[in-house]
Amino acid sequence: MTSGNNGGSTPEDDDPFGYLYADGQANGAQPPSGGGYGYPNSVNRVRAVGQRQYGQSAQQTAAYGQVPQQPAAYGSPSAHYAAPETLPGGAPTAPVQQPSRTGGGRSGPNTKGLLIGAIAVVAAVVIGIGVAMMGGDSQKDKASGGSSGAPSTSQSSQPSPSNSNSAAAEQDLPTIDAKALRLDGGTTTASDVKGAKADGGVYVAGFNAVGASVTWTVDGVPKSGKYSVYVGYSVPGKDATATLTVNGTASKTPVGLKNWGNAAEGDYEKGWTKTYNWIQLNKGTNTIKLSCEQGNQCDALLDQMWLVKGWVNSSG
Repeated sequence: MTSGNNGGSTPEDDDPFGYLYADGQANGAQPPSGGGYGYPNSVNRVRAVGQRQYGQSAQQTAAYGQVPQQPAAYGSPSAHYAAPETLPGGAPTAPVQQPSRTGGGRSGPNTKGLLIGAIAVVAAVVIGIGVAMMGGDSQKDKASGGSSGAPSTSQSSQPSPSNSNSAAAEQDLPTIDAKALRLDGGTTTASDVKGAKADGGVYVAGFNAVGASVTWTVDGVPKSGKYSVYVGYSVPGKDATATLTVNGTASKTPVGLKNWGNAAEGDYEKGWTKTYNWIQLNKGTNTIKLSCEQGNQCDALLDQMWLVKGWVNSSG
């Protein structure tokens, strides 16, 4: 066979814009005018609108020996597409959880959780207010000295250890030193032992015998009511007791003359301290007697006595 002229160019050599270049014009390329582009005798691939019948191309162009594919029915899987999860090794998919619906309506907010949260907030506020009120009451009790209950008349109390009397620092109520007390039952005044707070260091000795006593006639009590009577004393490293009588009525509770000074045995000089008792006084003149009676351990020196308004450490 001899080669023939297949035209100015083959389809793959067609350049639709060849007429724009000098070499294209030299080869006879012309602007398009209803036919093919570019060179003479070029292949015209233009089709009129509507000429191609879709859906028939697969049957018409099927290669020899191949079964043409039929269009898939509506809703059936397409042979040209498969979801990634249907292919071997494809990504698994998890089912989508749909929100529960009741009554065909849209699910509402979690009102139960909101109600519980609101109740918790209200409870916290109430607790905070209660704590604040309790704290205020506690501070008020501290300011008023606290309450230890109402004692019987002339009941003895246990004060904190102290080595000073500071009677002058108390209210403007009567005070008395040892040398101004009425002494009975063999009691006398002395000043040999150092540390007494009374004027001149004078104290009452000889109290360690049944029947020994000191009496204070108190003038100028401003009004009837509750008072605390303080006694300054020293013990020789061991506790002592005495009996308190107010206006002729003896207390059933002994006066505790304890070794608050922590003095060694026999050391009167280091044993100076004080104690107090709760008593009831009348307005004007009263008598307060401190005595050594049967059952008392009275080894003590006495130097001062003084009054304080009210029952100390008591709200009564």
